[in-house]
Amino acid sequence: MQRSEKQKMLAGEPYHAGDPELIADHQAALAWMARYNAASTLPADERRAMLAQRLAWVGDGAVIRAPFHCDYGYNIAIGEGVFLNYGCIVLDVVAVTIGDATQIGPGVQILTADHPRDPAARATGAEWGRPIAIGRNVWIGGGALILPGVTIGDDAIVGAGSVVTRDVAPGATVAGNPARVR
Repeated sequence: MQRSEKQKMLAGEPYHAGDPELIADHQAALAWMARYNAASTLPADERRAMLAQRLAWVGDGAVIRAPFHCDYGYNIAIGEGVFLNYGCIVLDVVAVTIGDATQIGPGVQILTADHPRDPAARATGAEWGRPIAIGRNVWIGGGALILPGVTIGDDAIVGAGSVVTRDVAPGATVAGNPARVR
């Protein structure tokens, strides 16, 4: 039995995002984002309920300030007390997990999508995802980029504007481009 492009995507295997099922999923996410981003004046419990409609998991007290953007939403799990500030982007072609009490600054980009390095392979339109895991009580400064496949350990700090290309150990502070231990 041949696997669907969505099944390949979710497994982190090469897939084509132009597949009709994935386009429909993304269109549903776009419609949800339009509603969510227009609802910034609603009470916190109503906004949290909207998050729970789209995301894989939303812990108690989690807050995502609008505007918020994602590919699908259904691959994002955020723990209790998580805070994402204005303008965050999560490209969630595979799992993105954010642990309890993590604080994420404005304009942070969490990017699971990856592409072939070989130009001929890239021209086929194939891509894949590598999951991102962010631990508990992490602080990520504004404008940071978290690249595919990165794990950030509990209690770590990522400086504003950093480009995180490698795993960050628990309790470490990293900053820069590429992000290095400080």
